[in-house]
This record gives sequence, structure tokens and C-alpha cells, in this order.
Amino acid sequence: MELNLDTTQQRVFDYIVENGSITSLEAIEHFGETRISARIFELKKKGVPIEAEWLSVTNRYGEKRRVKKYFFG
Repeated sequence: MELNLDTTQQRVFDYIVENGSITSLEAIEHFGETRISARIFELKKKGVPIEAEWLSVTNRYGEKRRVKKYFFG
């Protein structure tokens, strides 16, 4: 199946292939993508089976926060 992805979509896709999942923080750190949810939406629209789950993390101030982790379903 030909996905015809733009550069940023391809980076997100490749990152998930190589690492098994991606979070918004990883997207920012690795390729400056601040709208990972938009890229995930676009990939899903193109037929890529992506699922998500919430993770509980602790920020630098010791506060609990939730982030989404995206992975192939």
C-alpha cells in the first residue's frame, strides 16, 4: 500500500517503526514536531493503524501529568 506521506508524516511513521511508539516529548526532542496529534490524525486518515494509550509521568517539579503514547495497532 502506497501511503504518500509528506516529510513530517514520514518521520513520525519511521520513528514508530524504529522505536515501537512515540510521545509528544519524543517528537519535539527528535525532530521539532510540536503537533504530534495532528500528524497522528493525518496518518490514521491515510490508513495507518495507530492506537494510543495514556501514560502517567512526573514532570521536573515532581507533579503527575498524563501524556499519550502512540503506537501501531
